[in-house]
Amino acid sequence: QVQLVESGGGLVQAGASLRLSCAASGRTFNAYSVGWFRQAPGNEREFVAAVGWNGSRRYFLDSVKGRFTISRDNAKHTVYLQMNSLKPEDTAVYYCRMGLLMWGKGTLVTVSP
Repeated sequence: QVQLVESGGGLVQAGASLRLSCAASGRTFNAYSVGWFRQAPGNEREFVAAVGWNGSRRYFLDSVKGRFTISRDNAKHTVYLQMNSLKPEDTAVYYCRMGLLMWGKGTLVTVSP
């Protein structure tokens, strides 16, 4: 059974950086694209970034372009979301998704002004 575990969230001040990790277990994820999504209180879940199965393609939400990067280490079955210049509006629970259906439980990112 596939399990995705996010980590790296926390409370930071505006302008700081965090690196989120999404680790897969139970099954290789090398054939799947992996995406990061986020959900702020009262808002719908939104797409943030994605990386193709071999890392050659990357996609980003417009508001995070230039601040966030996404990468993967298939040997470690892990995808990373490097978040720089964080803003209060980045505050949300961040989820990773493998393929179209497999979700982690999320990690909370809180950015104070």
